[in-house]
Amino acid sequence: MLLSQEESPFRQQKRATSVIPIVFALAPDPIGSGLVASLARPGGNVTGLSNQSGDLFDKRLEILREIIPGLRRLGIIANRDNPQVALEISDAQDKARKLGIDVTISNIVRADDIAPAIEALKGNADCLYVVSDAFAVTNRVRINTFALAARMPTMHANREYIETGGLISYGTNYPDLFRRAGNYVDKVLRGSKPADLPVEQPTKFDLIINLITAKALGLTVPPTLLARADEVIE
Repeated sequence: MLLSQEESPFRQQKRATSVIPIVFALAPDPIGSGLVASLARPGGNVTGLSNQSGDLFDKRLEILREIIPGLRRLGIIANRDNPQVALEISDAQDKARKLGIDVTISNIVRADDIAPAIEALKGNADCLYVVSDAFAVTNRVRINTFALAARMPTMHANREYIETGGLISYGTNYPDLFRRAGNYVDKVLRGSKPADLPVEQPTKFDLIINLITAKALGLTVPPTLLARADEVIE
């Protein structure tokens, strides 16, 4: 069984069976969500790959500060009803405040929440950090449309958001994780036990920049950042 869902479905599947092998491809926090006992020795019938979504906040903030050198106020929109998202937000708040950056959070649970959430941040945040989950991905066009109307630069988790008008994304290369998850499935089918297969971390990350959006916002992306980008949309 190959899974890529977020925390709650993961745990539901784990509760459903302790016998059928389960391979996850995009688990944000395998230990914190209770999927495995440890990364080195998962135990039980579950193993796979972590996408390290929460661990990438530091790098994303560093990139944002390159584009917005005077960044002092960070707006975050997220579906806090998602337990994994709530954990990521808490970690982001702690890290940002240690750097002297004020954090304001707007919760989005329904599509109708997005416009007022972004409007509430307008004038109170220098940029918008979007915590990704299935809800945010589904509503990425709406998020980017209202963020652009509010003239707020956006930081995202992956390319899908940038294709629909987001400014910049930095995150795990998902196709690479899925290919590697296939190797886990092959090992299990050949007789390996999930309990003995260590959880692996991402090895490939993508930096995507949308220069069309940057120009619309009146932002100049530093040449050094453009040189590091895996893809530039223009």
